Order: sequence, then C-alpha cells, then structure tokens
Amino acid sequence: MEDKKPYGTVLIRAAKILDFLALQSQGVGLKRIAEAVEMTTSTTLKILDTLLLIGYVSRNEREKTYFLGPSLVKYSSQYFEHSILKNVATPELEKLQLGVDETIHLGIPNGQELVYLDKLEPKKQSIFMSSKVGVSRPLYSTAMGKIFLSSYNDEMLDQYFSRVPLTAYTEKTITNKFLLEKELEEIRQTAVAYDDEEMEKDCFCIAMPIRGKENIEGAFSVSMPKFRGTQEYVDHIIEKMTEAKNRIEAKIHP
Repeated sequence: MEDKKPYGTVLIRAAKILDFLALQSQGVGLKRIAEAVEMTTSTTLKILDTLLLIGYVSRNEREKTYFLGPSLVKYSSQYFEHSILKNVATPELEKLQLGVDETIHLGIPNGQELVYLDKLEPKKQSIFMSSKVGVSRPLYSTAMGKIFLSSYNDEMLDQYFSRVPLTAYTEKTITNKFLLEKELEEIRQTAVAYDDEEMEKDCFCIAMPIRGKENIEGAFSVSMPKFRGTQEYVDHIIEKMTEAKNRIEAKIHP
C-alpha cells in the first residue's frame, strides 16, 4: 500500500518556518530563514507574506526581521488552558505545594523538547526561576526531560543524539551521551530524575513521570535552590511527590 501524500505541501513548508521562528530569541531576516528551512528566498517570502496576513508571523519593518505573531497566542492559550492533563494534575500539584513550598512544574514532550504546561510559584520562598508556561527546554538538561528520554528505546535514543547537540548550559550539564545513557538507565529503575544545576546554576530539581495506561503522558517536578537540597529534604520531597503521582495517575486511569 502506498503512503498517503499530504494535501497542501505549502502548509508543511509554513510549519517549518514557524518551527524555526519558535526557536529564535529575536527577529530573523528573510535570508537566514530561507537557509534554515532549505527553501528559496522567493518561496520563503511568499509564505511569510501569507503568515503575516493571518497574524501567525509579525515583521519589524525597520530591521526587516520576522518573529511569531499574536494569532498563535490564542491557540496556545486554549491548548494549555484546556489540556486534560493540566486539569487533572494541577489540583493535585496544588495539594503537593501545601507540603512542599517550592516551585512546581508540569511538563509534556514536544518533539525533541520539553514544554512547560503549568508552573506553581512558591508561596513564601522568593527564589526566581526563568521558566514560563509554554516555554521549551531541552530534554537532556532537565529533570522532566530526562523522564521522557528514559522512555526511549535504543533506536530512538540514537536518533535523538544524532539530531540534538548536547550543549552545555552550565558547568554541570551532562554533555557526554554515555554518561547520560547511564543516568537514564537509573531513571528507568527508580522513576525519579534529577537536574543538579544542569539547566540553571544554583537550581536543583526532582522529577517524576505521570503514566497513562501505556505511555508516559507527562511529568512533574519540584525545583529548589541547591543549598536546600539536603538528602533529608530530598527524601521528604520524593515521598510527597510519590503521593501526588499516585493521586494523579488514579484520576487519569481509574
């Protein structure tokens, strides 16, 4: 049986442009976009003009650069607001925070990255973290990301390592794939992952998976300043997280 051909390949090309712009921290010029998505500048410009028309892309006329537009916000807001996982997990994470006054995240995988679905700020602590709902982070340098990587088989891991460079964000980021694979094997055994100042300096994070009937549907984490991460406190957090994990999974598949 022949594979079905996609209808409207221009939509696939437009998606490549949007994916590229989503990874940029500032506006990008036409030539650079065309090179990144491997299209001619004329084709890229035509697609960008259409995306501008419907508000998916915005343009800085003075600098002649492009970035994601406001129309995408309404779709992302709807997705994050009405996510089933978020609606089920957030009330339980709020209960978790009553016993653990730290930053709590809920995340899902999106391609080769982790996306923050929800973030609960501590009530009394004043430690600021740069994470925001909707923002993406690498899988290999985050505790929740490692949870998702631990579900990959050997072939999937090989593909991941061939596509994603293990760039260092701090001095403690694991950039050796063999060391990372060893840690992933431990995560498979314990269902607990750690980020020990690997994404942000002075930040220690603990994550656990949220399992559906067949797959990992999401993950949640508790983040704290490194100096508070004593073994006794970490054990206390893991105990509270395990209780929250069980409650969430019981609701997902009663």
